[in-house]
Amino acid sequence: MSLLKFESMLKTNAIYFFDLVEFEEIIVHYLDAGKHALAKKAVKLGLQQHPASVGLKLLQVEIYVFEDELVKAELLLKIIERLEPNNDEVLIQKATINSKKGKHKVAIELLKTALSFTDDKVDVWSLLGMEFLYLDNFTDARLTFQKCVKVDFEDYSALYNIVYCFDMEKQHEEAIEYLNDYIEINPYCEVAWHQLGRQYYILENYLKALEAFDYAVIIDESFIGGYLEKAKTLEQLEQYKEAIDNYLITLELDDATAFVCMRVGECYEKLGNFEKAISFYKKAVHEDPLLDKGWMMLTNIYYSHQNYQKAANYISKALKIEEENTLYWRRYSEINFRLSFYEEAVIGYEKCLSLNDNGLEVYIGLIDVLSFLGEYDATYSTLLKAKKLYNDFAEIEYRLAGVFFLLGKEELGFNHLVVALKIDYDYNIVLKELYPIVYENEKVQKLLINFKKAME
Repeated sequence: MSLLKFESMLKTNAIYFFDLVEFEEIIVHYLDAGKHALAKKAVKLGLQQHPASVGLKLLQVEIYVFEDELVKAELLLKIIERLEPNNDEVLIQKATINSKKGKHKVAIELLKTALSFTDDKVDVWSLLGMEFLYLDNFTDARLTFQKCVKVDFEDYSALYNIVYCFDMEKQHEEAIEYLNDYIEINPYCEVAWHQLGRQYYILENYLKALEAFDYAVIIDESFIGGYLEKAKTLEQLEQYKEAIDNYLITLELDDATAFVCMRVGECYEKLGNFEKAISFYKKAVHEDPLLDKGWMMLTNIYYSHQNYQKAANYISKALKIEEENTLYWRRYSEINFRLSFYEEAVIGYEKCLSLNDNGLEVYIGLIDVLSFLGEYDATYSTLLKAKKLYNDFAEIEYRLAGVFFLLGKEELGFNHLVVALKIDYDYNIVLKELYPIVYENEKVQKLLINFKKAME
């Protein structure tokens, strides 16, 4: 009734009288609802009718702090403090101001003092726990939040923070012990079962994790987070059909998300149902066209089925979104190589090198493409760069041998061929694939035969 009366007053510009309690209830309601403009009006009118009210002045301070009017807040707090030096709300607001200024240690001391004067210790512990978190003091934060839960077992915000602290300290076994104790007292808490499952999942105890997630969704059949984690666990257990079923439940409970569509697609791909996999990957990029990983999954599935034209189309979409990803450029080069677009393949591999991807596969890919193009001078210079990083690698030595033969430097060719044969004799097949003229050379064939005999 007070709220309706107040809002009616604002519409008609009439002035009604409200007692102090009514004003405080109205202001707190608006603050909780995030309607700060209305809360400000209520505080202003309240102080006009009750100018001596400390409670209203403290609510005014809260609004100042919210609006970052910290100087005004501090001045008003000094006035209130003279009237009521042991008011816990004064200490709490002073702590909040110091926290906003980054003075978390000062805030902690103020909150500890406030605990001596307040009857509602839970709210202060909650604020104190957050201050410890700001300082990355996870042990004290956890112990403080545990006090909150001990008083109110349904303080799930504190429970989440406790588990977060365990996570940050990598104390997963301790987290499991704490959650199991909590569940003994509050067994129908889906949040606790969910968090317990997460801890088992981190420790790769997937059967225990699955059991915990099962309880979570039995308690709350609309618990999307529970179904998601259960599905992820089933994937780890290679139970892909069951994983899909759980992912699909989340789609029934809420709007489709790109993440879920991606996961379903990957499960179908692992089951060998490529049409379904493609369908869900396409749904993922429909939900989020900027999801580069979605375009990449489409690229890879078409690449694996040798549909290089479609793969080329999708890799270009992925690269438009994430052009600094060297794995994408590698795939771009591999696709273009398959399509006989050798110049494009060279561009891709050179892009990898410019992004500091100096992997052996990148060098080998670039060297082989340059060889196909007959650009042996460029092949040679690239091989020299590769050899600085990968000395005594068969992949490099055989290619150096082949290029030296083609450049008419037979003695150097034989030198590198001998080194290559010593490293990995069977890999000499690469000569046949890349440099068939060299492989069929009589002297080369004689060396291969003699070397094999010497090995026997």
